[in-house]
Amino acid sequence: ADIANPPDMARANNVSPEIVDRNGHLLRAFLTRDGYWRMKTEVRDVSPRYLEILKAYEDKRFDSHFGVDPAAILRAGLQYVTTGHVVSGGSTLTMQVARILEPPHSHGVATKLFQMLRAVQLEERYSKDEILSFYLTLAPFGGNLEGVRAASLSYFGKDPSRLDLSEAALLVALPQSPVKQRPDRHAIRATKGRDKVLAR
Repeated sequence: ADIANPPDMARANNVSPEIVDRNGHLLRAFLTRDGYWRMKTEVRDVSPRYLEILKAYEDKRFDSHFGVDPAAILRAGLQYVTTGHVVSGGSTLTMQVARILEPPHSHGVATKLFQMLRAVQLEERYSKDEILSFYLTLAPFGGNLEGVRAASLSYFGKDPSRLDLSEAALLVALPQSPVKQRPDRHAIRATKGRDKVLAR
């Protein structure tokens, strides 16, 4: 079944062409064929602080699960039953990579089950660092920015290896921000939301 229906890795392989100097420093990057700033990013390219916050916020058991985290799914299910609405999701980083690689055309249980199967496939095919690198390259950061390196260079003018604590925390949270609060799309609304939080 895995051989007959492998994950579609086209998006992960379609990255921005880069021009670098003799020391490997970036001089210029170009849009991908589909119009994104999507710069290949590996684990070694990113601040360890960012990776620590990312795992703590998104997927505490990333290093030990098999692509699906039963404990997280059970927790999310219990929260939904007791509150009547979604409090937290049960998706792992691997499941998020599966969703980004093949964006769903619909939502629901069937779509989530498909992402779980894809996540298991990815875990069978790739190492944890490779899967994390896919996330670091593909995560959406607003507009046509994808991946933490493109976001870090665009928002802060620095490589993700040099992020400070507050910058790292912002970039961890940004892909999960509601569309109405995304600073790149609704600056005034996002500013008001920020001011409300600071006033508390």
